[in-house]
Amino acid sequence: MGVQIDLYVMLSLVLFVLGVLGVLLRRNAILVFMSVELMLNATNLALASFANQWGSESGHLFVFFIITVAAAEVAVGLALIVAIFRSKKSINIDDLHQMEG
Repeated sequence: MGVQIDLYVMLSLVLFVLGVLGVLLRRNAILVFMSVELMLNATNLALASFANQWGSESGHLFVFFIITVAAAEVAVGLALIVAIFRSKKSINIDDLHQMEG
């Protein structure tokens, strides 16, 4: 007997809410970036659990594409964070509004 889908969905919901709170409340760019990744992983967990319950391969395919997009996001996002840190010497989001003009 396996774990019921309700528990997977509740865990996914908790992870997604933690990710949203991290995006809204944090001022460090790396922590915001990690929170977005947490939200993507929560979505992956929900999609994989629903696909497993319904016996569908399309859910697993969506999870694969989301992981691919997340990997590309990590590469581009970390490159941007490093470039901003080199020029501003800070990764605080409140300091980035001064990049205008």
